[in-house]
Amino acid sequence: MSDALKLARRIVVKVGSSLVTNEGRGLDADAVGNWCRQLATLAAQGREVVMVSSGAIAEGMKRLGWVSRPKPLHELQAAAAVGQMGLAQLYESKLREHGVGSAQVLLTHADLADRERYLNARSTLLTLLSLMVIPVINENDTVVNDEIKFGDNDTLGALVANLIEADALVILTDQHGLYSEDPRKNPQAHLIATADACDPALERMAGGAGSSIGRGGMITKILAAKRAASSGASTVIAWGREPDVLLRLCAGESIGTALLAPTQKMAARKQWMVDHLKLRGAVVIDAGAVLKLREGGKSLLPIGMVDVQGEFHRGDVIAVLDPTGAAVARGLANYASSEARLIAKKPSTEFEKILGFSGEPEMIHRDNMVII
Repeated sequence: MSDALKLARRIVVKVGSSLVTNEGRGLDADAVGNWCRQLATLAAQGREVVMVSSGAIAEGMKRLGWVSRPKPLHELQAAAAVGQMGLAQLYESKLREHGVGSAQVLLTHADLADRERYLNARSTLLTLLSLMVIPVINENDTVVNDEIKFGDNDTLGALVANLIEADALVILTDQHGLYSEDPRKNPQAHLIATADACDPALERMAGGAGSSIGRGGMITKILAAKRAASSGASTVIAWGREPDVLLRLCAGESIGTALLAPTQKMAARKQWMVDHLKLRGAVVIDAGAVLKLREGGKSLLPIGMVDVQGEFHRGDVIAVLDPTGAAVARGLANYASSEARLIAKKPSTEFEKILGFSGEPEMIHRDNMVII
């Protein structure tokens, strides 16, 4: 894992509620400031970092004077609404101290299940990273109910890692890593330093729920690592109060538990695109466009399209065919079929006049396309 994080260019960091709120006593400005300093240092090294932070409900509870986590849904949503204000403000101020811009992004699992919203979220996050802004992501607990009842930010961290094709996911928690057994019950339990993220034995080691402040336990972290591995991202579970934990991990030091993805990132993404997504339609492209895709590794531009087949929406998976009908590639469409027919054979400079809006210049971006 030392090499995996040392070489990682794009990293998702997730921190849990108990760390962010000092076991529920309120936002821990010193701790958040410490992580923000490390994130800024990593950004200065040329890495792209995304923070997935819990803590909104816990901070809201503190501000409202509630000692224990409420059960009624409307009270949980109210706590999230109150706490999110302070959480975003703290990250913004601490990152700004180091000359780094930040952005608040609220997501739900549904945002990442819908293909059009998936593409929109992906485009937004990648644009923020290109602008050297650090996104701070939280689940949109204020408006979503099933995520509060059953969701957790460990899972969200893994979904974000999949979304932006991160090289690594770092889960900072109040535990030092995964142990062979619960160390609170068996003092002979030992820390698992490295394992395969998809090893089924890990789930048996993980035990039950976590603290009364957060919703996740070690099991959610194991399942998150397994999910992240599906897109080729390895995961580290480490103690969040370890001095300079992010900097040391990225320098190659072994800290906590490393759960390694068995498949490399590009191979995992190709397998996902080829095997697991249903085709909704197709575009036929000219010989020049075929050459650019196969030999130049370029994105597919509408100017190279000569026909649009089927009915599909933005975010659907479509086939790319050569003039004979043979498959060249498949990928996520940036435009619906009705729009694609209007901009086929047209340069991107004419899109706004034709469609009434200016979208992406590509029909399929190369990052969302697999050559067959």
